[in-house]
Amino acid sequence: MTTHHTAPTQFVEAAGVNFAYRRFGNPEGVPLVMNMHFTGTMDHWDPLVTDGLAKGREVILFNNAGISTTSGEVPTTIEGMAANAVAFVKALGLSKVDVLGFSLGGLVAQEMALAAPDLVRKLILVGTGPRSGEAMETLTPEALAVFGGTYEHPDDLWLGVFFTPTDRSQAAGREFLKRFRLRTEGRDHEVSEKVAPAQIEALGKWGAPRENPHAYLKSINQPTLVVNGGNDVIIYTVNSFILQQNLPNAQLILYPDSSHGSQYQYPELFVSDVSTFLDKNHF
Repeated sequence: MTTHHTAPTQFVEAAGVNFAYRRFGNPEGVPLVMNMHFTGTMDHWDPLVTDGLAKGREVILFNNAGISTTSGEVPTTIEGMAANAVAFVKALGLSKVDVLGFSLGGLVAQEMALAAPDLVRKLILVGTGPRSGEAMETLTPEALAVFGGTYEHPDDLWLGVFFTPTDRSQAAGREFLKRFRLRTEGRDHEVSEKVAPAQIEALGKWGAPRENPHAYLKSINQPTLVVNGGNDVIIYTVNSFILQQNLPNAQLILYPDSSHGSQYQYPELFVSDVSTFLDKNHF
């Protein structure tokens, strides 16, 4: 069986874009499609998470339009990103998938559920928030400080993005960074300088104030698991609570002493919680 480290990069054409993707894991059941965070590629996922989830189902990682090895331009709306993601899934010949979205990917996952309700069975929303969420119109002050910082090792950026300043959380972060670079064969190249501005524009449109901003969540009827750290400073944790309160069929898990990347601080626990959710029969 192939794994996070050995799954070959494949390509499929959809909506005028040549999508790069990797598939691995248990072919039984409903596949899990994973949507990545701001400026991330397929190789930014934690292999402990992806391989853990792959024991129970097929995991599909992909680069959306304009990201790394995928062709095209990055849309400047979340809706455009979601339309591309739906086209990608359909090009694989899949009629039913579960969808996980992390951070920016969580916004895309919500729009996928709205745009293609018959395609999306269940949702997992990690470190993300609703339209017009609290402090979501722009990057938070904490995010600006982290992304604007200078680092002896470039990957150390992620210690400030995903983990709290405590010794325990930072130690978990350093372990994550070791796993993060383990795949060396066929690794994605980093995103171009065009990606961040387009994604920031899309985030700004999503986060802008509007009337009745959370009403759209009532139309997302899929069973949903919302996961975050208890102190997320990138997309404030209160936004996960707003999601859970407004989605018709959602449960919320907050992990202690953790920030935006709580699933990377507690990978085994996260895999267990997500697997239980995906395997459970929901009404």
